[in-house]
Amino acid sequence: MLTESSKKRLHIYKDRLNIILDVAQTINQDHTIEDLLAGFKILLKEELEVGKVLVYTYSNNSWKNLLSMGVSDNEREQIDVEQDLIQYKTIENITLSHPPQLKGFDAVIPLFHRYKEIGYVLIGDVEEEQTGISPTIKHLKLIQIISNLIIVFIENKRMQNALLEQEALKREMQLAARIQNQLIPNDKKLPVYANLELKAFYQPHFGIGGDYYDIIKLSPYKIGFCIADVSGKGVGAAILMSNFQAIIRSLFTATIDLPSLVHKLNERVNDSANNEKFITLFIGRYNTLTRRLTYINAGHLPPIFFDGKKNQIIHLEKGCIGLGMLDFIPHIDVGRMTVPRKSKLMAFTDGLVELERNQMVETDVLELEHIINQRHPIADDMAEIKTRVAELVREGSVFDDIALIAMGFL
Repeated sequence: MLTESSKKRLHIYKDRLNIILDVAQTINQDHTIEDLLAGFKILLKEELEVGKVLVYTYSNNSWKNLLSMGVSDNEREQIDVEQDLIQYKTIENITLSHPPQLKGFDAVIPLFHRYKEIGYVLIGDVEEEQTGISPTIKHLKLIQIISNLIIVFIENKRMQNALLEQEALKREMQLAARIQNQLIPNDKKLPVYANLELKAFYQPHFGIGGDYYDIIKLSPYKIGFCIADVSGKGVGAAILMSNFQAIIRSLFTATIDLPSLVHKLNERVNDSANNEKFITLFIGRYNTLTRRLTYINAGHLPPIFFDGKKNQIIHLEKGCIGLGMLDFIPHIDVGRMTVPRKSKLMAFTDGLVELERNQMVETDVLELEHIINQRHPIADDMAEIKTRVAELVREGSVFDDIALIAMGFL
C-alpha cells in the first residue's frame, strides 16, 4: 500500500510528466518561436512559481538574450555570457554559487544540442523571502528538461529557416544565371561577316558574375564590340553589369563617336553605382569595308592584337580611366588603326590571366600571346584556350569570372 508520502511524490511526478508532455505537444504542433516563448513564461510564472528568467542563445556567431522576465535592464546589461556563464559546461556544473553579476538569480542551466552549448537559462524566485523550499530548487530538473526541449526546437527551427532561405537564394541565383546567360551572346548568336571570324567565351565563377562582353551588328559593314568587368563580385556586380549592357545596347550606334559614347556611359555608371563600384571597359568599332578599327580602353586589361602583316604582337592600351571612377573623364585617347589581313585580336577579363598558385596570385599573359602568335585560325586559338581554362579550373587556379572575345580578320 502506498503511503501518503509516496502518493504525494507520485502525484508530483505525474504533474511534471504532464507538463513535459504538454510542452512536447506544443512543439509538435509547430507553433511560432514567439508563441512557444510566451507559453514558457506563463509556465514558469504560474505553474512553477519562478518569476525571474533570462534565456540566452547562440546564433550567428554571437550570444543573444532571447527571453527576459522579471529582470531589470540594469541586471541584464551587467551580464556577459562569455565572462559569466561560459564556465557552466555540464549539468553537474549547475550551482548556486555565482559571480556577483548573477547574485539576483538562484541557478544557471546550461543547454546543449549535439554536445555543443547553445544556450543558458538563469532563473530566480518571485519572492526572495518566501518560506519553504525555493521553487527554483524544487523544479530545477524539470525546468532544465523543458528549457532544453524549447531551445533545441528553436535551434532546429532556425536551421530549417536557414535551409529554406538558402534554397530560395539558390533558386534566385539559378534564375539570375539563366537570365545573364541569355543576355550574353554565345557563338551561335554572334553577327556574321564574310571577312571576319568571331568567337566568344564566358564562364562566371559563381553562377552569375560581373564580367560582360557584347558584339553588336551596327550596320551591314560596321560592327561594335566591347568587354567589361565590374569591380567586386556577386549579385550586385551582376545587376550593375546587366544594366550596363542595356545602356550600351541603347547608345551604341553606327554613327556615334566613341568618346561621346564613353562619356555617356560614365554618366550612367555614376548614376547606377552611387560611387560604390566602377567598370573597366574595352570598346571598339570595326569597319569591314575600310578595315579601320577604332577603340577606347577605359582602364581595362589591354587586349592582344596580332598583326598579320608584321607578324608581331601589340597591346591596345589607348583610352582613359575606368567608368565610374570620376564624375567626368578628363581625357580620352582614341586608338585608330588599319587592320591587315590574317590579323587577330583577343580581348579578355582578368580572370583568364590572374591565377592562384601556391597561395599566390600570378598574372600570366605570355601563354595567351603564345597562342595568338601562331598562324592558326582564331577558332583553333579559342579551342586551345578553352582546354587550358578547363585544366586551370581542375587545378583550382581560377578564382574569378572569365570573359573573352576573339576576332580573326580574314
